[in-house]
Amino acid sequence: MAGCRQKMSNQPKYDPLEASDFFADGMSARPRVPGTIARGELSNDPFLDTGKINGVEADGFPFPVTRAVVDRGEQRFNIYCSECHGRVGDGNGMIPSRGYRHPPSFHTASLRAANTGHFFDVMTSGFGAMPPYGTMIPTRDRWAIVAYIRALQLSQNATVADVPPAQRANLDAPAEDAAASPAAEATH
Repeated sequence: MAGCRQKMSNQPKYDPLEASDFFADGMSARPRVPGTIARGELSNDPFLDTGKINGVEADGFPFPVTRAVVDRGEQRFNIYCSECHGRVGDGNGMIPSRGYRHPPSFHTASLRAANTGHFFDVMTSGFGAMPPYGTMIPTRDRWAIVAYIRALQLSQNATVADVPPAQRANLDAPAEDAAASPAAEATH
């Protein structure tokens, strides 16, 4: 009869860790190909991977935040986030200007007070109209973006008291002559 005892019903296969006479090492389980990117591995640092400690969004960073980390965060923010959130994090990016819903500004009191784990979790899992980026942006890059968001928040909500005393004199310095700027030269 046609269709009886199909090979699909009894497939030849190895069980996990079963011995094999096909491979020279006698194992059916094969080592990873060099360059393989693993997914779904057991986390050694839950805060790094989730932004949470004991299931609660935590504050702080799982590694030291350096200038290089913030610069990387700016680069990644401009690639993945600015199209919706805008270059300064005010929610006025190109996508909302085309009729889509505006994301919240990072400069509201509630988001300035939010834990760093909140931003990491929203990037990872999504929230509201924002899709999850956990599979698209590597973990450390998501943390770098959080560091850059904090820098944006400081830049838009700073006071004179936040400026180091040695730099305060620069706040009152006259603006550069517009005619001497490179942008003005490009228009001539």
